[in-house]
Amino acid sequence: MTRFTPFGQDLLNSLSNRYGVSTQAVEALIIAVNNGGGSQAQFSHPELGGMGQWSYGGMTMVGDMFNNNLKALVDNLCTDISNALANSQVFEPLPMPRASQTQSQGNGASFMVMNSQNSSWPAELGAPSSTGAQNNLRYAFFPSTRRLAIDLNGHMTVYDTGDHQIGGVSQQQGGDQSIPFTSQYGTVRCADLPVVNLDAPSAPEPSPPPPPAPHPTPEPASQAVSEDEPTPEEPASPTASPTAQPTPASTATPSNEIFALIEQLANLHQKGILSDDEFSTKKAELLARL
Repeated sequence: MTRFTPFGQDLLNSLSNRYGVSTQAVEALIIAVNNGGGSQAQFSHPELGGMGQWSYGGMTMVGDMFNNNLKALVDNLCTDISNALANSQVFEPLPMPRASQTQSQGNGASFMVMNSQNSSWPAELGAPSSTGAQNNLRYAFFPSTRRLAIDLNGHMTVYDTGDHQIGGVSQQQGGDQSIPFTSQYGTVRCADLPVVNLDAPSAPEPSPPPPPAPHPTPEPASQAVSEDEPTPEEPASPTASPTAQPTPASTATPSNEIFALIEQLANLHQKGILSDDEFSTKKAELLARL
C-alpha cells in the first residue's frame, strides 16, 4: 500500500478534484512519475486509456491514440506531479532503521532509499525530498535550496542543481563523478554541476556607494542696476535722476528731453535738493548738449 505524506495526500485529492479523475488514476500516475525520476512515466490504468507513456516537455502517448483531450489531461497531470515531486516529500519513508526500499535504475544498479529523518546532512541545506545509499555512498536532494549532496567514503560534496528537478539516480563504476541523475531535461551528471563550498564564508554584501557630492549651483552673475538707471532691455526714461552720468556728447539728445530735464533740475533746486552751484553746473551741461 502506498503511504503518502500529508502533502502527498493533499496532492492526490486536489489533482483528483481539479481534473475530474479518480484518486486511483492519480495515484497510478504519481507512482509512475516517481519511478521515472520525475521526467518520464509508464502507466496503465483504464481511466487513462490503458497503457501509456509520458515525458516531461515531450510526447504523451495513450491507448486511445486519437483522443487529444485525454493526452492533454495526462500531460497536465504528470507535469503537476513532477513539479510536486521535485519540491516536496510526497511518500512516507518506511519505518526501517537503515533502509526502506530499493530504487533501481536503467543500468541495473540500485540505491537503498533512506529515511531522511535518520540521516545527518548540513542544516543549511534544508529538508531533503529524497535520499538514498549504496555501499559507501549516500546522496540527498534538497529542492528548497536546489542542492544535491553526495557523501562518498565520508567525504561530502554539495552541488548546485540550478533548475534541474532531480528525480532518480543510478550508480556506475568510477566514483561520484560518474553518477547520472535524472531531471526534467533528461540525464545530468554530477561532473556537469557546479560544486558549492559550504565551509567558505559568505561574501559580505557590498556597501552601497556613497551618494555623489551635490554640484554647486552656479549663482547667476549679479548685475548691479541702480533703481534710477534703466536696465539694458528698457530705454532710458526721461524722468531719470539728474545725478545720472550724462550721455556722451557724440549721442544726440532731442531738445524736448533736455528742456524736460532742466525743468526737473529747477524743481529740485526750488525744493532745496540741489544747491545753486549744482543747479548751474547741471543746467550748463544740458544746454551744451543742444
